[in-house]
Amino acid sequence: MTRFVGRHVSPEMVALGVLELSLTFTLAYITMLPASAPVMLEARAANHALVVALTVGFIGFTIGLYRPQIFQRARSLLFNTVLGGVLSFPAVWAISKLSGLGPYWPVSYDALRPVKVVLIWTTAVVALRFLFMAAVRLNLFVHRVAVVSAPEMTATQAAIRGGRKGFLEVAVLRPEQASAAALSAARVRSLILPDAQDRLLPAIREEYSRRDIAIETASDFWERYLRRIDIDSLDQAWFAHLDEKRWLRTEALTRVADIVLSALFLVVTLPLMALVAVLVRLDSAGPVLYRQERVGLNGKPFVLFKFRSMLANAEARGPAWAQARDPRVTRVGSFIRRTRIDELPQMFNVLRGEMRFIGPRPERPHFVEQLSELIPFYRERLRVKPGLTGWAQVNYPYGASVEDAKAKLSYDLYYAKNRGLFLDTLILFSTVRVILFQEGAR
Repeated sequence: MTRFVGRHVSPEMVALGVLELSLTFTLAYITMLPASAPVMLEARAANHALVVALTVGFIGFTIGLYRPQIFQRARSLLFNTVLGGVLSFPAVWAISKLSGLGPYWPVSYDALRPVKVVLIWTTAVVALRFLFMAAVRLNLFVHRVAVVSAPEMTATQAAIRGGRKGFLEVAVLRPEQASAAALSAARVRSLILPDAQDRLLPAIREEYSRRDIAIETASDFWERYLRRIDIDSLDQAWFAHLDEKRWLRTEALTRVADIVLSALFLVVTLPLMALVAVLVRLDSAGPVLYRQERVGLNGKPFVLFKFRSMLANAEARGPAWAQARDPRVTRVGSFIRRTRIDELPQMFNVLRGEMRFIGPRPERPHFVEQLSELIPFYRERLRVKPGLTGWAQVNYPYGASVEDAKAKLSYDLYYAKNRGLFLDTLILFSTVRVILFQEGAR
């Protein structure tokens, strides 16, 4: 578990999560247990408190309460925290009933107690989170980075500045300014060089190490702290290090999981899909389902299914990226695109083995050809089977330019290198946040 903390998940957010889990358990236990309760009721209250803490923590994580970005705006922090409390209470009640824990409050039932519990919890967690925000703004958690100025480091400087505000701080220095003593005095923790191992003598590296300053290449830093891959620093040898045999061992299990989940989703969402089909047909002329050629694993084309969200002749002039307030989108199409309902028919693609639940988004052949000419290594994303959702989709908004495609590729290649059960689970839960808050929809 420790190798995931700091790589896929921010260590500051993990610490906050543990603190809030403990706080939630303590508050729930105190509010549920009356004074002088017998041992039997103490055990029941502890079980209830554990259910509350785990459920609240899970919902908080799912709606994005443990993302560093949430501490950039007080309004978003307050709204999302209160929303977490509102969503958590009915979920806790339902899980308590289903798990057979008995009455929600063992004794001394008070009709207003549910409201009191939610208010107490919300007040305590909001106060804790605003204290945490104050600490972030005072730079108590900041990781200071020094980047030695060089033409090839421009992208790294921009990526860090656009990264985790309040958690990463960058200084661009000339080589003569990057002495170990000067960086230590400025509390710099990482020094980024184009070629860290080749530029410094062992004695100099030892001096930096003695002062707890990590010497890293730009590519290492991108992966460790930005959870992306630096496209500009790659060469073909990097892809030779991807351990494809490791993934072959779990491919059969992954395929079984995809079949079971896609079949289950198709059954559960069948009434919704039937309703959407009727609305799409009534809203505008044209087919209900939209069939579009996409590029899959190893460049193999396949037909992707979606509910039609645009006018039937939307691409009479050729393929084009969707824009904000795109006039080609229908009224019903606007809603199903924002809520991602238009992508439900892709469960058939998952069932047929053309897609997975998790993976890079499948792109159209026209754009693959175009972007392959403009972006180095763009075709390498085809090493991984495409998915309904992925690391790029939950970390970057909708892409409608070459620069957007390059940024998303940096996330896709990170997933290609680090994919596994933990990262897949993280992406799956993060997708709930993307859908709930309609992030990046057009």
